[in-house]
Amino acid sequence: MNLAFIWHMHQPDYRNSSGVMQMPWVFLHSIKDYYDMPWMMSRHEGMKATFNITPPLIEQIRLYCDDPLRYDYFLNLWYKSANELDINQKEWMTKICKSAQFDTMVSPLPHFATLYQKEYLSDGDFFDLEVLFILSWCGVYLRQNSKIVARLINKQKNYDFNDKTALLEELKGFIKGIFDYYKALHVEGLISISTTPLNHPILPLLLDINNAKRANPSTNLPKFFEPLKEDASLQVSLAIKLFEETFGFTPEGFWPAEGAVDTKSVALLKKQGIKWIATDEAILFKSLQNSDRENLYYPYDYKGMCMGFRDHGLSDLIGFTYRFQEANRASENFTGALKNIHDENSDATVFVILDGENAWEFYKNNAFDFFDSLYGKLSSCNWCKSVTMDEVFNMDKKELPTLAPGSWINGEFNTWVGHSEKTKAWELIFETKKEFEKNQSNLNDETKEKITKHFLAAECSDWFWWYGDDHYTDFGAEFDILFRNHLIDIYNLMQISPPSMLFKPIIKKKDSGDFHTPPLSYISPTINGVHDSFFEWLGSGVIDETKLFSTMDKVRAPVKKILYGQDSDFLYLAFCADTGDLKECESLNIIINPIKADIKIPLHVEHKKIKSKYKIEYALQKWLEIKIDKKSLQEKRLNFRFELIKDKRVIQTLPGFGELICDFDTDYSKNWFI
Repeated sequence: MNLAFIWHMHQPDYRNSSGVMQMPWVFLHSIKDYYDMPWMMSRHEGMKATFNITPPLIEQIRLYCDDPLRYDYFLNLWYKSANELDINQKEWMTKICKSAQFDTMVSPLPHFATLYQKEYLSDGDFFDLEVLFILSWCGVYLRQNSKIVARLINKQKNYDFNDKTALLEELKGFIKGIFDYYKALHVEGLISISTTPLNHPILPLLLDINNAKRANPSTNLPKFFEPLKEDASLQVSLAIKLFEETFGFTPEGFWPAEGAVDTKSVALLKKQGIKWIATDEAILFKSLQNSDRENLYYPYDYKGMCMGFRDHGLSDLIGFTYRFQEANRASENFTGALKNIHDENSDATVFVILDGENAWEFYKNNAFDFFDSLYGKLSSCNWCKSVTMDEVFNMDKKELPTLAPGSWINGEFNTWVGHSEKTKAWELIFETKKEFEKNQSNLNDETKEKITKHFLAAECSDWFWWYGDDHYTDFGAEFDILFRNHLIDIYNLMQISPPSMLFKPIIKKKDSGDFHTPPLSYISPTINGVHDSFFEWLGSGVIDETKLFSTMDKVRAPVKKILYGQDSDFLYLAFCADTGDLKECESLNIIINPIKADIKIPLHVEHKKIKSKYKIEYALQKWLEIKIDKKSLQEKRLNFRFELIKDKRVIQTLPGFGELICDFDTDYSKNWFI
């Protein structure tokens, strides 16, 4: 049995028209993830993987090797004293520094945790907060191997400018070695390196936006559009050129941005010399019109292109579920799932593909313990061999006669087109393109080249990801400005006044209330599995899971909303989902900490009282309702997490943002959900 990991390393292009990165995430992931991920794998003999490194990431990492303070707005402010910053700059810096995950990154640094909770920061507090924020992002490799990082972590407080200077120089030198490390591992044959079209665009939408309707007929398209075939071709050829300049060889494979494919994009990639690509299982099942999972575990040949199809469930276990589990338990669960596949088909090739950077800040110790356990088990396993995608290309393949258009999110394109905000962004691109075509004869080659770069940057999938109501970020306004500024710069280069609509935000003001409404009052619903009336759950808290899909998105899973609340005696929960989908599952597991309860709600029984020390009643008809006796839980403040189990696998972890924290002593003058 073969196991092919693909770790997708990507950040959008945060540069403004002056070439200055407006957000620091490339720098932060560089010191935490881009070196650590291959390093953790290389520590275990025989382990291999593929690392997909996108062009915007390559270009921005290069800038940190030159002059971080010049090219990173955050670091430029970070290196100044507090009295040099105006109030807006200081508030923005505080917002960034308090964006670190508290449980896994902040709390391990006690003084950082203290400062994190303070509303007012003195200049000395602010200085310490800035240094501790950067230290919280330093990965395991740096903590184990950098004397400067170790010294500053031990110091904890009262940092000075000498500390800042030493830390910045240390990290700058560390980042310089990232690509050399990848090249060395590639020469050893331990990794394949692949890439993505230049600005991470959805190629099928550039080539023919009607692909969105082919994948989902209900998708709303822009009122006017035109194929951007020349841009699509440039996105591929320029990505290949940058890759060759960086790594010294031509890439054999691509992970198409968001796993998005159609017949035209595959033909374009093949024409430009690409030998293999990967996408999601949803595309395979739609192409075969058959969802038999046995078909998933093979490489395929589609018109001369080698294709691997991602096991969505296994990939999501790493991306979303295992962060809640002890490392050894999680690795045993994963290898057990692989063994089940092997026992049914010893010749299987399993493709596990996911984001290589964003999940690990939710794990303890940046996921080092999990990967150390997992890679240790896999490297000593005699029935499973890890392989690179370049090796997969040389394996026997099944023929794929047809290819359905779609992405790795539900086999559709609705994440990037359809919602009014996403449509508005596309229309602005098309309108700007028309204006350019009308005026390009008056422009010199240098100006046209600059304009082309802005068009390619505006086609990045990330802008469309944050438009609409399906995803949320605290930095949506910043993404919106970056997108519109590319189009504004095009008009300025043409010496034409940009239309006023480009100065109006596309993204609506959104905050966590868009996916979470805390309870407002006591509730006492009847537990019968039926939503008897609007008033029964009036005042309950609501978590809208449809708006909580993360950076490496999940399949649109069964549970869409969670309602919850309490009265003096009971905690109430309701899970809104298609009843048929729920009844196909085996159980909903309720994990409660710190009491370490693990309660299984079987979903094949419609109404039942569970006999255990925890007094629970549930009903499943139109939806799933649960009532828990608060006295049986003993504690007044508890963390709840839920796992939906199907075919002995976790198919959805709830809530999508982590844990539901309930305080039974609330008086409802305040929210009881944190």
